[in-house]
Amino acid sequence: KYVFYSHGYIVEGENPKPIEKRFGWGLYDFPAIKKSLTDDSYNLIAFHRPKNTDPFKYANELNSQVRDLVEKGVSPNNITIMGFSRGAFITGLTSDKLSDLAINTIILAGCGRLVSKKHTDTKVYGNVLSIYEKTDRANTCKALKAKSYNVKSFTELEINTGLEHGAFYRPIPEWIEPVKSWIKSNRS
Repeated sequence: KYVFYSHGYIVEGENPKPIEKRFGWGLYDFPAIKKSLTDDSYNLIAFHRPKNTDPFKYANELNSQVRDLVEKGVSPNNITIMGFSRGAFITGLTSDKLSDLAINTIILAGCGRLVSKKHTDTKVYGNVLSIYEKTDRANTCKALKAKSYNVKSFTELEINTGLEHGAFYRPIPEWIEPVKSWIKSNRS
């Protein structure tokens, strides 16, 4: 199995552990998230994107990487793409590009841009997991589900930590455990 994790916008650039001060969400610990997402049952791929990465170009790159795995014989059922915030936007764009493969997709606090008027044609496919924080503006993915009519399965979890968007800045059990469990479950 292969899992691609795309981090949030704040991590783009040189620093894998930036601190968000404006909203008080604190440290985004990308290395700790990667460590917590690592598991013997799958290969984790989590690149540190350069500053001001174009999400559309990056989605094209991710699309190519997934297609390369499929060409090498990896079943689409054994590939999961996931992302948080801007990474979730990239993940949604990539899922749309991979509609013919219907791979597994995890959206972490990132449905806002995916359902905006600007991106009404973007849909997700395959098995989809959405996790959002109750106190965060980046809320439910119900609108994304409604327009993504070829989804195999859709599961959505609301966590309630009071940490808003910052809930996904660190590897807390509220989201790490259901993500890992979902990835390791057998879906077809």
